[in-house]
Amino acid sequence: MAAKRNYGPRFNPSAFILNNLGFLVFLGAMALLYIGNAHYAEYNIRRIQQLEEDIKQKRWLYMSLQSDNMYNGLRSEVVQNVRADGLRMHRGKPKKLLVPANQ
Repeated sequence: MAAKRNYGPRFNPSAFILNNLGFLVFLGAMALLYIGNAHYAEYNIRRIQQLEEDIKQKRWLYMSLQSDNMYNGLRSEVVQNVRADGLRMHRGKPKKLLVPANQ
């Protein structure tokens, strides 16, 4: 019969885990930080997208109000709106008012 070969000490998983316990705890903590960072990044992306949508809506409202204001500021629109109050456009030369200097 052939001689039994010795391949060295047998691998003991429990001893390996106990010898490297500090490193395994460090790896677990790093995994938790990685997962937490990923969740935080996704939360920020969702928040940014929501804020961008709000900005689009507010920009649309601003442009609509600005357009209405420009339209209502036209000379023809102003004349038409104040006609009901009895005001009218003066067609003649402007009158010059003189104020005495000794007042």
